[in-house]
Amino acid sequence: MEDSYRRLYRSRSDRRIAGVCGGIAKYLNVDPTVIRIIFLLAVLFGTFGVWAYLIVWLCAPEEEI
Repeated sequence: MEDSYRRLYRSRSDRRIAGVCGGIAKYLNVDPTVIRIIFLLAVLFGTFGVWAYLIVWLCAPEEEI
């Protein structure tokens, strides 16, 4: 039986700092720039963006090559 779920990984190919936005974009199948803008707005309008980024950075494994 094949697993039908997707996993969130930090991107190795599309990264600026830690690959979090690139990994989320690949998981959601959207442009990474959209995710980066959302994180930037979350950081500018409160600390939620910083905490969310750090949590994903620490919890999500790096993408396998």
